[in-house]
Amino acid sequence: MENLTITAKIPAKAAVGDKPATPELGPCTVIVQNGATAKEQIELFGDEAVKTNADASWIVTVQSGIRAGLKRGEAPEQIQERLGSAKMGVASKGATVDPVQAYMAKFATMTPEEQKSEIAKLKERASKK
Repeated sequence: MENLTITAKIPAKAAVGDKPATPELGPCTVIVQNGATAKEQIELFGDEAVKTNADASWIVTVQSGIRAGLKRGEAPEQIQERLGSAKMGVASKGATVDPVQAYMAKFATMTPEEQKSEIAKLKERASKK
């Protein structure tokens, strides 16, 4: 068994509109017992608790990868291809993104007004060449 030291704080926030500023709270440090290995964690907390916690962490990790892909303009199919074979606990290599496909995916998510504005910008850039 090992001890795990966890520290957290709530950062200060500036006043926004009607909401007053809030001061920083913490930091606060707590020491908890933890298994030194996955086997020991299962012995301490039970198989279901360890599996549920691992799944929750994995979901957050994959969601982060999805959000990053969407921000880069990847299509859902590209994101599925990149993340579909991901392995828990194994870092993935950076994805290569086709800039034209990324732009087209981003364009498809725009409102009609944003699309008109983007087309106007493209025409302006093209006329300057």
